[in-house]
Amino acid sequence: MPRRIPFPMAGSLMALLLIAGCGSPEGAKPPAASARGSKGTIGVSVLTMTNPFFKTIADTITAEAEARGYKTIVTSGEFDVARQQNQVKDFIVGRCAAIVLCPCDSRSIGPAIQEANAAGIPVFTADIACLAPEAKVVSHIATDNLGGGRQAGEAMIEALAPGGGKVLVLDFKQAESCLLRVQGFKEVIKAHTAAHPEAAIEIVAELPGDGQKDQGFRCTEDALQAHADLAGIFAINDPSALGARAALEKAGRAERVKIVGFDGQLDGKQAIREGKLYADPVQFPERIGQLTLDSILNYLAGEHVPPQQLIPTDLYRQADGLADPALDGSP
Repeated sequence: MPRRIPFPMAGSLMALLLIAGCGSPEGAKPPAASARGSKGTIGVSVLTMTNPFFKTIADTITAEAEARGYKTIVTSGEFDVARQQNQVKDFIVGRCAAIVLCPCDSRSIGPAIQEANAAGIPVFTADIACLAPEAKVVSHIATDNLGGGRQAGEAMIEALAPGGGKVLVLDFKQAESCLLRVQGFKEVIKAHTAAHPEAAIEIVAELPGDGQKDQGFRCTEDALQAHADLAGIFAINDPSALGARAALEKAGRAERVKIVGFDGQLDGKQAIREGKLYADPVQFPERIGQLTLDSILNYLAGEHVPPQQLIPTDLYRQADGLADPALDGSP
């Protein structure tokens, strides 16, 4: 794995780091090669590096790019869209061959993408899409989050059978991917309740877990105070699901409330194996990273790239965890 280059915010220092290695694919000239023979540089800004999912996407892009003769500069917005916008500006100053974003905010990132559009630098989004209509993205590569949300709904119906019950949703409304997960979940729950009123599932609260463990913990504590008979929790990722589990354990209600998460990270799978979470729709960040890099290189070679490329999830339950050799020896 190549060593990551920390990304400076000053354009002058950026110019020293990017030695003629980046260029605009939309212009007449291809990206210039550096003295070391690099074909160009790809700028990557993910939502956060504290979540292993996004780190895996960035690591995969970096490794695959190096194998194909490209360098990468990997940065992280850490949930701060203003910070991410500045990172995009620096990618533009460095004349990167392409930019990959996991947006911190699906709408607010639009102006930064428009700046890249004006500079002739193609932008690709991974996992989280841009919802700003004026911004142009070559291709969005992601999990089928709507389908995964539907799988989460099916898992919740299983977990609460036969009686149904009250459910909390821990969401993250700034990310398009999470909006789709909740949408798919709600679709399945609504259809189930309409068809089986005797086993109705009621969503009694939607709180901003923000995809983070500590916030998932706090929101779950609040929900438990308001709803003493809570039966289930759907969290839009593993960190917020694990935060919810910690809150249930603190309140002595861990065995009474079923949790469905989303991601399939190692710690999430381990929690499913141990019965702490009921199930996860599993994502494949390595595939997202690989497909993103392939799409960039195909585009730079003048080939057609689909505007959206979705990767289905697999529903992972306790039986899968017990049979998963990747968890053998896990703490």
